Amino acid sequence: MQQQHSTLLHLVAGGCGGTAGAILTCPLEVVKTRLQSSQLTLRPLCLSEIQLPGMSVRLVNPTPPSPGVLKLLRTILEKEGMRSLFRGLGPNLVGVAPSRAIYFAAYSGVKEKLNTVLVPESKKVHMLSAACAGITSSTLTNPIWLVKTRMQLEARMKGELSSNALQCAMHVYHTEGLRGFYRGITASYAGVSETIIHFVIYEALKQQLRNGHHSLSTPLTLSPNSRDFFGLMGAAAVSKTCASCIAYPHEVIRTRLREEGSRYHSFIQTLQLVVREEGPLALYRGLLAHLIRQIPNTAIMMATYELIVCLASSTL
Repeated sequence: MQQQHSTLLHLVAGGCGGTAGAILTCPLEVVKTRLQSSQLTLRPLCLSEIQLPGMSVRLVNPTPPSPGVLKLLRTILEKEGMRSLFRGLGPNLVGVAPSRAIYFAAYSGVKEKLNTVLVPESKKVHMLSAACAGITSSTLTNPIWLVKTRMQLEARMKGELSSNALQCAMHVYHTEGLRGFYRGITASYAGVSETIIHFVIYEALKQQLRNGHHSLSTPLTLSPNSRDFFGLMGAAAVSKTCASCIAYPHEVIRTRLREEGSRYHSFIQTLQLVVREEGPLALYRGLLAHLIRQIPNTAIMMATYELIVCLASSTL
């Protein structure tokens, strides 16, 4: 009974944390997805011609400069209107709560079991728990994120009708079948490495916060005061920054795999094709928008999660 209550608590806390972090960052999510897609990168940049004896050579830069975050944001506003900055918000809101809830529930459940067979609260426990939680969440929610990505990549001029989430999902089903909803799932599994790095650093920083409270006064029970809350936000932000920078290429590969009518078919094939045609730096397109969005989003999510768990635990 106690274990069931604990799992339910983590489900609710994870869902609320994910929702709290997702709503305000949707415009940056749209910009990031557009920067990652091949729509901005398949046109090579031609430089000036060089005259050589008997021939004329035109230099081509295979990696044309991608527009900056602010420039693309302004372009979307001017050509497509404010509503385009919130494309995919519906699937995001539908998916973020169950996704985070599944993730935190799986993480908590696996960690609780591993603590009984491995060294409790060790890095190995945190890594394995994060990996299992990431794979579980990605598998169950990939169809939602595929629909969200398709909607965000759909550029429409002002006044033009755009498809909603249900229409997009039906189109995927009719043209690609059920398998179409799982395009990019291999990249999501590769992205588990980001989750592992994130949680290992986060748990280490959280332990440092506990040790800091030990040295200052009484043993720490994460009370919901401002010092704990902002400390957890800082820990989440630092851990997510490190993890995002290391594992970011899987995000670009996942977006390419999810494009409609894509010539990208598998994780390795997409990785090789992007590097060959656009250069290694193309694997980091949209990183700035990703960090601007993800760091505060993750900080809010993790701090809300910890606060709800703490509040619920103190009242029981």
